[in-house]
Amino acid sequence: MSSVTKALLPAAGLGTRFLPATKASPKEMLPIVDKPMIQYAVEEAESCGINEFIVITGRHKRTLEDHFDTVYELEEDLKQKGKEKLLEEINRLSHLNFAYIRQGRPLGLGHAILRARPFVKDEPFAVLLSDDIIDPDENLLERMIGLYEEFRSPIVALEEVPAEEIHRYGVIAGAEERPDLYRFTDLVEKPDPEEAPSNLAIIGRYILTPELFDILEEMEPGKGGEYQLTDALRELLKVRPVYGVVFRGKRYDAGDKFGFLKATVDLALRSSTVSEKFREYLVNVAARLNRN
Repeated sequence: MSSVTKALLPAAGLGTRFLPATKASPKEMLPIVDKPMIQYAVEEAESCGINEFIVITGRHKRTLEDHFDTVYELEEDLKQKGKEKLLEEINRLSHLNFAYIRQGRPLGLGHAILRARPFVKDEPFAVLLSDDIIDPDENLLERMIGLYEEFRSPIVALEEVPAEEIHRYGVIAGAEERPDLYRFTDLVEKPDPEEAPSNLAIIGRYILTPELFDILEEMEPGKGGEYQLTDALRELLKVRPVYGVVFRGKRYDAGDKFGFLKATVDLALRSSTVSEKFREYLVNVAARLNRN
């Protein structure tokens, strides 16, 4: 059995890139085909044996709690109408345990993680940023948990990114210990392209250890007045190794409108309910654009 049984889902951001849709509704509840984006992250973690989830929320986020709760009236209605497949689908995650913590103010990812300390206690834990959607057929988180079991050190997901995008990420310097596995020597939060130590950017999957909480408690705010997880990991390097694994599969940055649309198209083309009609529609759209 894996020693990583808890996952943290930060969901207190304001979602400004999707306004006005996110004025009163959480970005994490935006649907991709027929599931909100946060559910893709939950299902990814659940497939790795994780069964406890800590969701860091903020104002206007109650729909997150409602989504993973039991809805008796809806279940009874589906039973009476014989819609067993839908009933099974809405109850598929009902065996999981969820806790919800208010962040209060959106002071960065490091601050959000620190809020989960009373629930995580002294255990290793996963962090999944739900607007980073990993192709459901990939095994990134499972691979990271396996590496944690091997090294008993924090494991961070990395991706090679082009220079023009490097300023959007935390970027690492490190030594490659074996193919696509790096031991960190430094981290920089959102560097200018000419100052970036590599093209290896941190993406939204982490396996972290509880020593990080003491560092976060003592930290001062970094860029933008926020408590940056990258800065905390940089401090952690002084007392223990931190590793990064390069992901070469399909990732969608669904926190960006273009990335969100790409995820919607690709996942719709794999949906058992809409793929055929949607593919036909896209072919017709492409043909119309070619004529123009």
